[in-house]
Amino acid sequence: METPPPAIVLVRPQLAENIGKAARAMLNFGLTDLRLVSPRDGWPNPAAGPAASGADEVIANARVYESVADAVADRAHVFATTVRKRGVTKPVVTPERAAATIHAEPGGCAILFGPERSGLETDDVAVARTILTVPINPEFGSLNLAQAVILVAYEWSKAEALEQPPVTEMLPPAPQAELDGMIAQLDGMLEEAGYFFPPDRKPTVQRTLRTLLTKPAWNSQEVRTMRGVLSALDRPRPRRG
Repeated sequence: METPPPAIVLVRPQLAENIGKAARAMLNFGLTDLRLVSPRDGWPNPAAGPAASGADEVIANARVYESVADAVADRAHVFATTVRKRGVTKPVVTPERAAATIHAEPGGCAILFGPERSGLETDDVAVARTILTVPINPEFGSLNLAQAVILVAYEWSKAEALEQPPVTEMLPPAPQAELDGMIAQLDGMLEEAGYFFPPDRKPTVQRTLRTLLTKPAWNSQEVRTMRGVLSALDRPRPRRG
């Protein structure tokens, strides 16, 4: 049985702009079920649209509830995102562990996010079955609402077959015969330009050039060698009588 995507529940969100940014974060990773519990400035709110940056379907279909219990009544497993347990003893998981549970729960899941300034209250957390906490710098644990949503949505999306950006097709490597021909051509040009001097250094320089032209990374010696090649080719050739 296919499990439904999680519902994102914003509990008493304060700014419509933040709701819009959260909607944008959701749609980036294929989530569209946005639920709002008692938004401070009411709903719908025109200020959310521009912040959503094109996630119009999420904004248009957002549902409003009076309580957390009402918002998650149809879901079998509820997660509460918080950095503290707030006096409630519940299992604590990371977004990655939560994602695994969400994908395995046929009854569907909901994820609670608290108000921007204060986060979820104890009564909000009490509704949840599990606490979801992001491992974060203990000296600076400040995430905005959209950042929190995007972290959780990303972990959920990793198991989904979301369409990836097109990859530029790389041409296959040239056959060895073509590469040898190019190197022979360069050798001939350098010979005519008088680059191989003194003559006893010619085999060493040729090996350096072949190594340079047949591997992706260049070291300093190879760079200096190529600069010498370019300088030799840049000099005017002496006229022959």
